[in-house]
Amino acid sequence: RVVSRRLACGDVEGRLETIFGRVRAIQAKSGRFDMLLCVGSFFGSSSEADWAEYRTGAKKAPIPTFVLGANNQDTLSFFPDVSGCELAENITYLGRRGMFSGCSGLHIAYLSGTEAQEQPAPAHSFSAKDVAELKASLLSTPNFRGVDILLTSPWPRDVGTFANSTGEIDTKKCGSKLVSDLAASLKPRYHFAALEKVYYERLPYRNHTVLQETPQHVTRFIALADVGNTTKKKYLYAFSIVPMSAMEPTELVKQPQDVTENPYRKLRREAAKARAEEEPACQFFFDLNKHQGKKRPSDGKERGESQPKQAKKPPQPTGPCWFCLASPEVEKHLVVSIGTHCYLALAKGGLLPDHVLILPIGHYQSVVDLSSEVLEEVTKYKAALKEFFRSKGKRYVLFERNYRSQHLQLQVIPVPLDLFTSEDIKESFITQAQEQQIELLEIPEHSDIAQVAQPGTPYFYVELDTGEKLFHRIRGRFPLQFGRAVLASAALLALPQRSDWRQCAAPQAEEAAQARAFRRDFQPFDFSLRD
Repeated sequence: RVVSRRLACGDVEGRLETIFGRVRAIQAKSGRFDMLLCVGSFFGSSSEADWAEYRTGAKKAPIPTFVLGANNQDTLSFFPDVSGCELAENITYLGRRGMFSGCSGLHIAYLSGTEAQEQPAPAHSFSAKDVAELKASLLSTPNFRGVDILLTSPWPRDVGTFANSTGEIDTKKCGSKLVSDLAASLKPRYHFAALEKVYYERLPYRNHTVLQETPQHVTRFIALADVGNTTKKKYLYAFSIVPMSAMEPTELVKQPQDVTENPYRKLRREAAKARAEEEPACQFFFDLNKHQGKKRPSDGKERGESQPKQAKKPPQPTGPCWFCLASPEVEKHLVVSIGTHCYLALAKGGLLPDHVLILPIGHYQSVVDLSSEVLEEVTKYKAALKEFFRSKGKRYVLFERNYRSQHLQLQVIPVPLDLFTSEDIKESFITQAQEQQIELLEIPEHSDIAQVAQPGTPYFYVELDTGEKLFHRIRGRFPLQFGRAVLASAALLALPQRSDWRQCAAPQAEEAAQARAFRRDFQPFDFSLRD
């Protein structure tokens, strides 16, 4: 198979001698490269004199060079044909948008210009229509899996989400949303961009949703600085690549250890939701014991189907239990509601005064062990708490750690509704999980934990009051205060001093007063008083 050696560079801005001199030096030292791909602004506003020598043939580029189009009005005149053309010997303008496939078999998608801020779009800009047409032309290709390389001048908006630091560049404000949409759809193995005058190599990100989709290749986003910059930021990137079409599927989808969640996850979910509205629904169960990404259709025989569980007596604790309601160890002054199978209690040393626990009255270790009637009442308490907290302008975050605990505790912590969206909360959990090498995966909204974890499996999961869930199967050590620490972090509640419950204990009289206040406020929403 053919291994292609490529060079990519950032904004040349007319400094042709600098970039081509550097290429000659690299090729003298490391051997010949097949082509140079230029993103950002190839010409500067004062390039005419230097460019004339290349245009007339007096000078020649040392390597086949492919460039994107103008990013401003001043340099439009250097591109005589908007559909692409040879500008000089060995220097080719790719065009406004499209796909370039050389003899190597590489598929290189490209989009010239910057995102239009007005309509009609200026000649140096692209519009939503340009992106939609490029996507349509490529996605309609039979068995489309992605492209090898994507070239754009602007960065994609939000590329820094779930990623290593982007330095001074704020990717929530910088870059193009249309480029994000394009990258999310085309799934390039490499994506090069420029314009921001910095070098940034993002950690690779996955292009599939774990547990829901078949594994796919990863994307590496690389932003390059301007050529010849005085601060020595990297502007030239060398890489070797085998065309996707020539690779074995298992080799192509291999996931590196430092792979992150997809930064355009929200975009992808919105697109998937739009597709789902056009397609019939299909129920799947997800088996973590098998290859990740494989689906097993529900046949009614697997756990989690609508067949009710047989009622069974909960197992008895092997020693004293702080949470079995009949146990003398229970701190009953914290109890705020008692149902038939479950009860609510304020958390001891709570992160907030209204931090509450949903607990089974009998002894169950985890959610996946619950009988159907207990699970049903847990669901009723979740609904009641959602309504209660929403009435106070809050949304709850629930988490369970089935690890080094003997009695199920569903921790329910409210956060301000107007300050945090569900995306903000999920992003905080996923980002802080990645920092600790914890793989926290999103699972389908309408799946329950019993569909991804067998009884006895250690796990951690987060659930929002929207039904969205994140899951981690614990295989080794796990930080006991992880869920609470994320919520206490600067990204959310900004209460780092309360991340450990043991540092937050209050006198019993104060705890009892807080419980009475919660019980009084919760009373209109408490179904146990009406049943």
